[in-house]
Amino acid sequence: MKKTWVYDPHSGGIKIPETVRVSTRKRILEYAKKHYSGKYLRIDIRFRGQLCYIDAYTEPYVPLDFDTSLYGKSREERIEYLRNVPTHLCRLRYFGDEDNWSMAFFTYSNEKYEPSFFNNGSFHGTPEQAFETSAVYLQD
Repeated sequence: MKKTWVYDPHSGGIKIPETVRVSTRKRILEYAKKHYSGKYLRIDIRFRGQLCYIDAYTEPYVPLDFDTSLYGKSREERIEYLRNVPTHLCRLRYFGDEDNWSMAFFTYSNEKYEPSFFNNGSFHGTPEQAFETSAVYLQD
């Protein structure tokens, strides 16, 4: 049987050039600030090969009647710890076009990234669209 090549938007890709890394980071941070200011403490964007990871750090909820015996820490120490635990929003995959990435959500049930559609119904979109799609984790 003859093998047929099938395009998979969730594998492969091209190593992200430094200029694209800089512009992508700027685009995502500007979009987050404009549309989601106050919903996060900070956004972390990191790159590895053909992948771009977007994480958010949020203000944690720790009840006033927090039981210190559960964690062996004070309420304030627990809050400080949780402020430094990221919420993984999504992972983008680069194919050579700054406006045409694929996206995967981090699923906490499986603790891994799973292929995802953008809100536009496509497997491809911009970094801003990826942030918008994955910002569901930033809702109150």
